Amino acid sequence: MQRTRPPFRADHVGSLLRPQKIEDARAKLASGAITADDLRKIEDVEIEKLVHKQSAYGLKLATDGGFRDSGPLDFIGGLAGCELDADGRSVRVIGKLDFPDDHPLPTQFKVLQRHAEIAHVTPKLTIPSPSVLHFRGGRDAISQEAYPSIGLFFEDLAKTYRKAVKALYDEGCRYLQFDDPVWAHLCSEAERQTLRERGTDAANLQQVYARIINYAIAERPSDMVITSHVGRGNFRYSWLASGGYEPVAETLLAGINCDGYVLEFDCDRAGGFESLRFLPKGNKVVVLGLIGSKSGALESKPELVRRLQEAAKFVPLEQLALAPQSGFAAAAEGHSLTEDEQWTKLRLAVEVANEVWGR
Repeated sequence: MQRTRPPFRADHVGSLLRPQKIEDARAKLASGAITADDLRKIEDVEIEKLVHKQSAYGLKLATDGGFRDSGPLDFIGGLAGCELDADGRSVRVIGKLDFPDDHPLPTQFKVLQRHAEIAHVTPKLTIPSPSVLHFRGGRDAISQEAYPSIGLFFEDLAKTYRKAVKALYDEGCRYLQFDDPVWAHLCSEAERQTLRERGTDAANLQQVYARIINYAIAERPSDMVITSHVGRGNFRYSWLASGGYEPVAETLLAGINCDGYVLEFDCDRAGGFESLRFLPKGNKVVVLGLIGSKSGALESKPELVRRLQEAAKFVPLEQLALAPQSGFAAAAEGHSLTEDEQWTKLRLAVEVANEVWGR
């Protein structure tokens, strides 16, 4: 049976290959040839076209493709108390955390929502998980003056994200995804060893992150769906961490109170489906990232059906869905595939979903 509520049987993570018009406009902005408002108008037009194209390909959701930002830290950089470095690749906490009233994301969402309503699809928004802000730099990236106790930092982090969730809901967001590569790091023995060398207990860190996320989403209304995407890093065949989900599966699937997960299973480094046994029976859904987003090589439809059936040995088929393993443009320049190949993969997800769960 198909789903009328997210996550949908054919879903996708979010980012899509960016049009040359946007790349050209950004270059012009950098050179001073156009203004930031000119760039925003160009983005608005391209997002409108993108939303309708997602609908035309049979998807029941639409994202803005990540057309507005250059990476997940843009959201974090807009939080009070956070400061990005010059290249936007790392962040420091220099003051008290808060979700400010002038954060740009709620306003940006309204544009996506308006076009999604016309196209009769559900607008999906993605933001980095709260764990990302801590894990990237650890204690060294958090001001001792602002937060002499790490416990106070975690408390404010949870409150900041709860406020963000409420603000996005108030603007109309009903499908929100936390992008959370941290859990992939915690799957890796090499990464866990690095944490041990830093004096950090990886198992305890799991519980800390789970409590923060659960607090952040605890007051969401029943008509708001929040999912987690466990990204493993996917820029041009590279990755952040290897290892099956077993070390984190119980905490992630049973301990965090989100509505669903997008888990990458497009290659051997993610392990098998056995860890899915921790998913509680009920309404939670695991979206299996079985379709590669890094190259144009097209997966076999029978093979995708077979792998869904294999996963159904551990989780009821009604609690499964299908998607590309990650976004198609995790970096601004995208991956080694064309736009046509990208859309062919999304159409494949829709076709397989229709075959497995019916139209």
